[in-house]
Amino acid sequence: MSKSDKKRSKKKSRRYDGGGSIDGDEPINSNDDHTHQPIDDTNADDDTATRHKKKSKHKKRKRNSHGTSHDDASINSGSEEAKQSKKKKKKHKRDKHQKQTEMDEKIVSSSAIEFYPDVLKSTLGIDGEADMHKKEDNPTNSTSDESNNKPPPDVKTNNITLLLFYQYVEPPWDETQFQNALDYVTSNGNKHQITGRMRVAREGLNCTLTGSYHGIRGWCADMRKFDGGRGKIDPSTGEKVTEFANTEFKLTDDLPPKQKFPKLHAFEVVELVNYGLAGSRAPEISKHGGTHLEPEAYHHKMCEKDTVIIDVRNHYEANIGRFDPPTGGAKMIDPMMRKSTEFPVWLDKPETKEMLRGKQVLMYCTGGVRCERASALLKQKIDTEDDTKELGIKGVFQLQGGVDKYFKHFPEGGLWKGKNYTFDKRFAHAPAAVEAVDRTIKKLGDEVVADNPEKELKVEGGGKSVAIPLTVAEEIMGKCEACLKPWDMYRGKRRCPTCGVPSLICKECFEADKDGTKKLGRDVRCDLCVAEGVRNKRELREREEREMKEYEQKLRTKLTEEYAPPIQRKHAITRKPRPNPGRITRLFLKNMCARQMDETKLLEFVQPARITHIQWLTDRNTGKFYGSAFIEVKTAEDAGSILALDGMMVLGRKIKVKYQKADEKDVWPLPNTEVGGP
Repeated sequence: MSKSDKKRSKKKSRRYDGGGSIDGDEPINSNDDHTHQPIDDTNADDDTATRHKKKSKHKKRKRNSHGTSHDDASINSGSEEAKQSKKKKKKHKRDKHQKQTEMDEKIVSSSAIEFYPDVLKSTLGIDGEADMHKKEDNPTNSTSDESNNKPPPDVKTNNITLLLFYQYVEPPWDETQFQNALDYVTSNGNKHQITGRMRVAREGLNCTLTGSYHGIRGWCADMRKFDGGRGKIDPSTGEKVTEFANTEFKLTDDLPPKQKFPKLHAFEVVELVNYGLAGSRAPEISKHGGTHLEPEAYHHKMCEKDTVIIDVRNHYEANIGRFDPPTGGAKMIDPMMRKSTEFPVWLDKPETKEMLRGKQVLMYCTGGVRCERASALLKQKIDTEDDTKELGIKGVFQLQGGVDKYFKHFPEGGLWKGKNYTFDKRFAHAPAAVEAVDRTIKKLGDEVVADNPEKELKVEGGGKSVAIPLTVAEEIMGKCEACLKPWDMYRGKRRCPTCGVPSLICKECFEADKDGTKKLGRDVRCDLCVAEGVRNKRELREREEREMKEYEQKLRTKLTEEYAPPIQRKHAITRKPRPNPGRITRLFLKNMCARQMDETKLLEFVQPARITHIQWLTDRNTGKFYGSAFIEVKTAEDAGSILALDGMMVLGRKIKVKYQKADEKDVWPLPNTEVGGP
């Protein structure tokens, strides 16, 4: 063997050692005993390749001679199944993304300061941009985890977010589902450090909450996942049917810390809005509810002729701000209510029905919740009462999201005038752009007017640029009840001495009353009491009782199977009745609201249990009712149902109920205590 052959043989042994080390992947030990014979490396690779090629051709010929083998069929079948599975996964992912997009669209958010001019922000010491939050990805998926809950570094961490939302559920939750919901919203609120008020009923939730930017959004995201305790599964997707998947959450960011609620309170209530329409009286929203219109569509409807707009809020709210349709457009109707329980009575009046004859009816309120039952009640009357049906009403519509959402779509105000009364720490506010100009004028004063000879101020925010006339920003709808000067800020705890609604008192009169220089006497009443000539509580109470009694008598004749569907005849309070082995039919109730509780409200509270007699207990010296009563019910089962209501919040107080068997020596029921009697 030549030297060159030996050299090539040695090199080849290093390339292929039989142990799997190729091209020096592993180090070669010089002491290893290599058994391979030297080969001519010029032909080795060619011979190996030729052998593999022949085997491959032989296998192909064998498969071709027998057609498609069983293994190939299995492979093709598996491949097809894999394709189908991949398609399903893609569709599921697409559907999930679409669902998430729809949920994100149900979060309607805006910033309280997005239209503030830079000069105002500088004056107020506000740092960062109002829309900085919106630059973050997927805010609805935020959690309370610290790593995901850090706001942008240039946004004040102590600013808060306000959340308004409601959701009716049909059918109503049973007792177990209700308790699950009550526990969940409370624990979820604590988890995300949320504060505020939650009205929790068997018919759903109505909430006004405050918290951090991410805390509020995390709470909303968790609510999307809650199934309401029903445990339903969608057969088409295999996923849980969540109770709040389509709930609209309305958020206002960048509010000052002082507008945060101090604590979280979950109130157990009979109705989300106290219309006195629980149980058999409650119109089914899914069947009779009005048509929801988004702000833009509602805005156009207000400009149409043969249209009326019913302000479903209380009069003291409408007193400082309301819609003002253009000439030739809709006509505004203020029912002049002090509380929502007056609405069913007002709607049933002949003069009300005449105002609705041949019209299309629009309704609105602060956030939308009051319109749900109100519109359903009107449509139910159209469907079931001949005297309402013959009015020829052309349709019943309601503003989706209420005034709050309208302001987000029309920051310059649209057809709104004045301020929107709220039940949070803002108390009242104007549309965002108008509010920005108003605050700029108040903070910078004459400087703003001097720099704007055209008498308007341009502000930018939310991708919009709007010019607000200074006269619009300074426009005030209400008047001080004491001195009659223009005023639109409800402050302090004073209420009308006649009817009890909040008093609209200007700062000067409020301070004068406080220091004693000008006392606000009982003659200083709300504008509604003045207009109606009501001068004392007894006069107002007698009128309300008379109207309610007439309405009750008419209603009793209409409570048929057709009028009250089975779903709504369900017990308004679905707590499990308490045992009543002694078959006792007399109960003792205490801690009721002495100022507001009456026969009508008590009957509403206990329905469908039937009270036959009520003995109102009064003070021996003054003769005034002090919040306690004995009642007689029709059956022992009714008594058990009412006892289950022990501890419930009624008119702001936790009512106490217990069995109280009548003494055999006493006369019971007492004369003149029959329900519906004199």
